[in-house]
Amino acid sequence: MSGVNEVRKTFLDYFAGEGHAPVASGPLVPRNDPTLMFTSAGMVQFKNLFTGVERRAYRTATTAQKCLRAGGKHNDLDNVGYTARHHTFFEMLGNFSFGDYFKDRAIELAWTLVTKHFDLPKDRLLVTVYIDDDEAHALWKKIAGLPDDRIIRIASSDNFWAAGETGPCGPCSEIFFDQGDRLAGGPPGSPDEDGDRFLEFWNLVFMQYDQVAPGDRRDLPRPSIDTGMGLERISAILQGVPSNYEIDLFRALIGAAVEATGVPAEGAAQASHRVIADHLRASSFLVAEGVLPSNEGRGYVLRRIMRRAMRHAQLIGAEEPLMHRLVPTLVGEMGGAYPELVRAQDLIAETLELEEKRFRVTLARGIGLLEEAAADLGEGDSLAGETAFKLYDTYGFPLDLTQDALRARGVSVDLAGFDAAMERQKAEARAAWSGSGEAATETVWFGLRDRVGATEFLGYAEEEAQGRVVALVKDGAEVERLMAGESGGVIVNQTPFYGESGGQVGDEGAMSAQGVALAVTGTQKKLGDLFVHTVEVREGQVKVGDELTLAVDHARRRTVRANHSATHLLHEALRLTLGDHIAQKGSLVAPDRLRFDFSHPKPISDAELAQVERIANAIVLQNDPVATRVMPVADAMTSGARALFGEKYGDEVRVVSMGRSADPSKAFSIELCGGTHVRATGEVGPITILAESGVAAGVRRIEALTGEAARLHLEEQNARVADLAALLKAPESEIVARVETLVEERRRLERELVEARKKLAMGGGGAGAGDPMREVGGVKLFARTVEGIEMKDLKGLVDEAKKSMGSGVAAIVGVTAEGKAGVVVGVTQDLTQKFNAVDLVRAASAALGGSGGGGRPDMAQAGGPDGAKAADALDAVAARLAAA
Repeated sequence: MSGVNEVRKTFLDYFAGEGHAPVASGPLVPRNDPTLMFTSAGMVQFKNLFTGVERRAYRTATTAQKCLRAGGKHNDLDNVGYTARHHTFFEMLGNFSFGDYFKDRAIELAWTLVTKHFDLPKDRLLVTVYIDDDEAHALWKKIAGLPDDRIIRIASSDNFWAAGETGPCGPCSEIFFDQGDRLAGGPPGSPDEDGDRFLEFWNLVFMQYDQVAPGDRRDLPRPSIDTGMGLERISAILQGVPSNYEIDLFRALIGAAVEATGVPAEGAAQASHRVIADHLRASSFLVAEGVLPSNEGRGYVLRRIMRRAMRHAQLIGAEEPLMHRLVPTLVGEMGGAYPELVRAQDLIAETLELEEKRFRVTLARGIGLLEEAAADLGEGDSLAGETAFKLYDTYGFPLDLTQDALRARGVSVDLAGFDAAMERQKAEARAAWSGSGEAATETVWFGLRDRVGATEFLGYAEEEAQGRVVALVKDGAEVERLMAGESGGVIVNQTPFYGESGGQVGDEGAMSAQGVALAVTGTQKKLGDLFVHTVEVREGQVKVGDELTLAVDHARRRTVRANHSATHLLHEALRLTLGDHIAQKGSLVAPDRLRFDFSHPKPISDAELAQVERIANAIVLQNDPVATRVMPVADAMTSGARALFGEKYGDEVRVVSMGRSADPSKAFSIELCGGTHVRATGEVGPITILAESGVAAGVRRIEALTGEAARLHLEEQNARVADLAALLKAPESEIVARVETLVEERRRLERELVEARKKLAMGGGGAGAGDPMREVGGVKLFARTVEGIEMKDLKGLVDEAKKSMGSGVAAIVGVTAEGKAGVVVGVTQDLTQKFNAVDLVRAASAALGGSGGGGRPDMAQAGGPDGAKAADALDAVAARLAAA
């Protein structure tokens, strides 16, 4: 029982057997904490339970939580690969009590698990407690029988957890394992505690206080428990290895990289193999959650992780992209516990391969510039921060890669200088931005939401209702009334108006009462559930407390509903056509059109688009009722509903199902969605895709019409086809073949025209009437002016003239319809030592009012603005020949 998957299962099964609700890992992108970029600890998804904002059916829980520390406050990126236990992605095992049990039960559960189920020898375990936590000290002695010298009191903040300057907090108790004297280091609290011998693997947090203010700490009414055990660390202990990178999971990943590259994970390559294995996990899980590499936010952190691994792949000599080839091994190791890896395997591999190909171009350029900048630096020196910033800002070379590239030489980077350069750039950007002032107005909604509460939405079933005005806002501040002619925001206790969210535009319509008329020009959701109606007061005045009739613009809502339902049908049709990796990345659902953005690494062919359109329209024609159900999240996911990563879902979610699939037991499309939809698929009307394009790396977009807009579009298309058929005097079924024939005929005629012009130019008559051949200074000169001949064809004429002369010079001026001219001069090979075509063509160009010209000694070309001087240009060539 020492494999990673076995350890995880043993932990979860143990606590489930002890009455804890098994809770699935929360996403890496937190849904309930905007202060975090990524989930960095097991308690993040339970934050609102600890603070009392939220309650659930269970009071104890256990999880294996996906965590990532690679940006912001929690950033271990630079250490990964060079230490035994730093990771970007890791799993945190935990058990939690939300006001149920406290210290005694938490200690008992932990001690039983590690000594009886994990079978760790008691004499190699020791614990720490906060310096004044006498209760925890006594409980460890009583429950575990540990002597005083193996219950170590720690005074630092390492053994006291706090969410911030205020809020829930409490002392910690950490459990350590003595790995033996083969490793250096002393016990916690000793001068050499930073060694690897004594390994902390489980932290028990006793949340028992509320820090009301500095110096004012009070007891919590419901003390709670939050624990975190590193899965990789406990697996290393159980497998008897001194490094996390030697456990079975990492052995498999590193082994796959060794096999793919042929480079053993030894010596200087050891750190690189570890970086690749660690960053593969982080990158793959982020992509599986819908994060894609970009130049900002979470996408930028993902790109940094990917590119750091890709840099190390090149360091060990990988000549071709490597990361994507390791994905099957990762899925084989972790896909059982995390099925999202299986679902997104193709997308992960394609994203990694595409990013690595792009990065290789950036890397080659950046490394060259870095080597040049650091050529004179040696061990102990520092690269100027301004230089590192230029590499980052101008050439896209990340700072951590600059540091990595210099690390082997013992060269550091002046980080203060880098930060100063970054801050200067930001200051310049701020100075250049005038600002709209909109951000300041947003603060009004927080206090208002606390006072008036959430708006009840009635719009799934109703498009008209009564509502009471609970607040009015104008210019970012609350007001008591809005007068005729004024605009502002109206908040009512309940509304049928849909607030803009999830890509669906907000409703428009009207509000009214006796002597009062308001036009609703838009509806937005603030803070998730506060509906703000943007209004223009057309008649009378509206006051806080007024009762209003609220009426949605029905026709507009109908078209929006149809377009929203169409996005669901197109989403599933895309998945069936292109693969399971398709995931929604954004949408716009407006009354007149829709667009749908989705993850896909390459353009979609016309045949694939046609297939998508056929599938979606087949479901429309079924005209089956659209089913809407509200159910627990777990039940929704079991039913096969598709969720959008990054969307926040409560305990209960709205599941929208539509259409019949090939499997009679399953609907065609099942999605979690808070938007408004048609009642039956037939209401969508025809769906026609207008365009497909790329909007970002790995993200494609389709634009489409439905219903009457689609019918009118198709009607216009049919009218164009009919006009073409009439012009061609052919049945509509034959117009493509007829156009192809006309196009080919035109090409043939154009070729014949070119040939005719060439023959005319070479054979006399026309613009260059008379014999074009003369002798100048004992040298044959073919001189001709032509019209209607393209520059590329002038060269061919000059070649023909040279061949016909055997020895001599050919000069041809072509005059365009706009009166400009181009000139080509050719010299036969036997005369190139005496005459240079470049010199001759420049003389001709000067006569045409131009300058310059270029080519080879035997063939050169130039141009000029004055085609009327064509004869002068030819005379200039003759003069040069005569003077030689």
